Amino acid sequence: MAKSKTIVSEFTKGFWEILPPFRLVLGLCPILAVTKAAENGIGMGIATTFVLFFSNIIISSIKTLIPKKVRIASYILIIATFVVIVELLMQAYFYSIYEKLGIFIPLIVVNCIILGRAEAFASKNPVFLSAADGLGIGLGFTLSLFLISSIREILGAGTIFGKYIMWDSYEPLAFMIEAPGAFICLGFLLAIMNLIPKK
Repeated sequence: MAKSKTIVSEFTKGFWEILPPFRLVLGLCPILAVTKAAENGIGMGIATTFVLFFSNIIISSIKTLIPKKVRIASYILIIATFVVIVELLMQAYFYSIYEKLGIFIPLIVVNCIILGRAEAFASKNPVFLSAADGLGIGLGFTLSLFLISSIREILGAGTIFGKYIMWDSYEPLAFMIEAPGAFICLGFLLAIMNLIPKK
């Protein structure tokens, strides 16, 4: 029972306590670059979650076999393998989203959230805990991307998932779907999160 509680706590911490972009302030590159539309945010979030979950499992499984001197290079190789897998899957089944995300799919390899969880958690903990950690952090990251991209799409275009939802006379704030809008949205959300206790 204690083990079950531990797995649950490792899974749920990524939704609030160490929510990547707002608590750890990591993974800001995709947040600023791909969150023009809610669909993009979810696509990038799911791709990142896939890589994080499976790389955590593999790294945790073989952590005793990896020499300390080459551990970072080994982690990057494992992460890159799963990035290639997710890139091929997106090309095959979700090509429209893949086109919108562009270069940011291959750049998941250098996402500091994934390498950070490999070094700080997966390399020091059992497989089940590492899987829970990867899944929780990944889903928390996905929700963060969805929140930011939804705010930007609604304010910047008056739509959500491409469907117009605002009143007829609404004048979209076009800058919200440009780079300045990403910084402003992230800044306001970071300020709000800093006012709320972690626990």
